[in-house]
Amino acid sequence: MAQDEGGGQLSQSIAGRRTRIMTGAALSAVLGLGACGILPRIGPSKGEIYEGSVLRSGDAFVVEVNDRVTRATAVVPALTFDRHFLAAGAIGADTIRPGDVIGLTVFENVEEGLLATGGAGAAALPELQVDESGFIFVPYAGRIRAAGQTPEALRRIITARLDEQTPDPQVLVQRVAGDGASVSIVFPGAGSSVVPLQRATRTLLPALAAAGAVPANPETAQVTITRAGRSRSVWYDELLREPALDIALRDGDAIVVDNPPLSFTALGATGAQTQVRFEERTTSALEAIAQVGGLSPTTADPTGVFVLRNEAEPVAAQVLGRGDLQGAQRMIYVLDLTRPNGLFEARDFLIRDGDTVYVTEAPYAQFTRIITSITGAATAATGLPDTLAGG
Repeated sequence: MAQDEGGGQLSQSIAGRRTRIMTGAALSAVLGLGACGILPRIGPSKGEIYEGSVLRSGDAFVVEVNDRVTRATAVVPALTFDRHFLAAGAIGADTIRPGDVIGLTVFENVEEGLLATGGAGAAALPELQVDESGFIFVPYAGRIRAAGQTPEALRRIITARLDEQTPDPQVLVQRVAGDGASVSIVFPGAGSSVVPLQRATRTLLPALAAAGAVPANPETAQVTITRAGRSRSVWYDELLREPALDIALRDGDAIVVDNPPLSFTALGATGAQTQVRFEERTTSALEAIAQVGGLSPTTADPTGVFVLRNEAEPVAAQVLGRGDLQGAQRMIYVLDLTRPNGLFEARDFLIRDGDTVYVTEAPYAQFTRIITSITGAATAATGLPDTLAGG
């Protein structure tokens, strides 16, 4: 029996030694993984982002946000028409074009006239369509060019032709609905319309009104016109405010009224990691954070709010105070919400379409994750001898 007890104590001693060795190995492994950054985490640390600066080993400019940077980057995307569109004059409302339909009434002062027979005194030709070459055919007057004429000018031409064959003819010319000059207006996802260019629809705004073009969100809606292979866009709300943007239209113009997918991406220690659509043309960094549920109360580092953006050369040059930049630059703007004016800076700093807002984890959160991994590994290592013994 003594030998059995001694043997049992020896087995327990060996098992305990194994436990300590295995626990130590597990702790060393977890600590090693934590030091190497292999443990699961939401993204790069603040130090790793700073390492991406051009001053170190990266290719991005890391800039701390202040009042000067906020002013330099407060650039709302500008959209406007160029001279090609702005300089185009309004087309005469009465100008006849190929595809238009002309109505003629001819009055004659004889009982049996050329066109008016049976004592009617007048003959009606209600639908004469202007062909693709711009001509119409009038009996006894022949083929007459109508395109480019006003109804009054066309009336005089037809009267002169008929006057050679009937005494003192009186001619009435009217334009009626036809498939002449028109523009197409498209609302992606909501249909399209073809609007004829008439007296009331010679410019952009009346044509949109005639088509019922009311965007779902006027704040972010754009109006794009394509003419002769050239496309230009304006913001819908600016079109309503600026009379100069109510440009003259041309036959064949293609107009698209749409809300483009303006958005930013939120990542890191925020309430949600997602892509967020703009409700307005721009939003502030503070509003962007609020839209994704704010900073995570258990993991976020309020000193490490980063905004990643490809900045246009003129803006980047002004932010960095440099004149040697070429092309768009990768910029990382840093917001520290714990500074005395940090919240004001975040409120004033504009987020633009395509930006990425990334919030780093607090060092405490990383430390807690390592400790949790250590305690979990230690527990598993402690129970391993029992598992082996039971096997």
